[in-house]
Amino acid sequence: MKRISSNMGNTDMQYHLRLREWQMNSQQNKMAEQTRIGELRDDPVAAAHSTRYLSRMERLTRYSRNAETLQSDNRIAEGYMRSAGDILQRVRELAIQGATGTYTKEENRYMAEEVNQLLNEMVVIANGQNGDGRTIFGGDRTLSQAFRVQEGHYPGVENKLITGVKYVGTIENGKIEINEGNYIESRFPGNQVFWAENQQVFADREALNYQVDQDSTIRIDGVEINLKQGDNIHTIMAKINSSGAAVEASLDPVKNSLMLKTTVPHQLWLENGANGQVLTDLGLIDNYNRPPANYADGVAVAGGSMFDMMIQLRDNLYDGDKIDIGGAALKGLDLALNNLLSELGKLGAQDERLSLIQGRLANEIPEIQQKNLNITGLDMAKAITDLKMLEFNHKAALQTSARILQPTLLDFLR
Repeated sequence: MKRISSNMGNTDMQYHLRLREWQMNSQQNKMAEQTRIGELRDDPVAAAHSTRYLSRMERLTRYSRNAETLQSDNRIAEGYMRSAGDILQRVRELAIQGATGTYTKEENRYMAEEVNQLLNEMVVIANGQNGDGRTIFGGDRTLSQAFRVQEGHYPGVENKLITGVKYVGTIENGKIEINEGNYIESRFPGNQVFWAENQQVFADREALNYQVDQDSTIRIDGVEINLKQGDNIHTIMAKINSSGAAVEASLDPVKNSLMLKTTVPHQLWLENGANGQVLTDLGLIDNYNRPPANYADGVAVAGGSMFDMMIQLRDNLYDGDKIDIGGAALKGLDLALNNLLSELGKLGAQDERLSLIQGRLANEIPEIQQKNLNITGLDMAKAITDLKMLEFNHKAALQTSARILQPTLLDFLR
């Protein structure tokens, strides 16, 4: 038998009033947030879909910001590279003028002074920084200069001149994600952008009888090449040539030593990998310095940067050496200009791709936002009506309870 206490009506009334207060509060929160899913239990299936849509929108927004940031940095880099191209064009004009033989020795020295000033400006450009102060052309060493100058005296010149420009950055091309598993390179190693000639490296150690003594790896321009125990020099060269690195390996016909030559203008970057000393054993690098200053004693290196070409032209103009001015110096400047224009072409192609990516994301993000809105959006007219109905019911319940549950003296004595 069910027992009904005298306080049961009051308890039920308080329960239903609190329930209706919670419903009104929940409805008000949904209206404030403009969503019909205030809690997962409101619609578990729709909430699951919304979570996926929101996650996708967050990723797309991040990709869009990445593309925008990279495009902005690229345009700053393009400005520096175009300035470098203008300098090379002017230096080339001076080389052609100096090679004609119609200028006096004094006039050639004036040209040399201008080339020297342009050389100093080229170093400033090569050490350029983007908007947040990071070095543009230093690889992943963005907090220090990409190039370091060496100064010295030249015969007949009073002030110190730049006698060498060394790259002290890295070859690490940073990557930035612009789609699921899709990346774009975000850095420009200076020993590629500001290079002129294909570089050649000649070891000074006979390699015909060499064999790898244990499984190991070597890295050429960042490309890892796996070598097996027992590989001879011909196998090593074949693996280098098929590795995808922009370099060709061959034997020096005079010394039978290993010779490496780049297939596009840039500075070679040689490193021993884990568990091996193959490049050291072949006489190419030492174990004491970091690339690119780790060539072993006796190694011959040919092929220079655009700085080397400008220094050579300046010195030839000081000397009045018209043959070299119109020969090696002019040829080196042409190679440097061609390489710089090639790098600008790559930059332009990347900029076009980034523009297309941003356009695609600008269309895709609103579409996904609309899909999420379709399943979570709140019909405000219906929500207001429902809230007013809840308020009306709550008010009516309070009025009814006040008439039915009249307080007595016992209610105050409890």
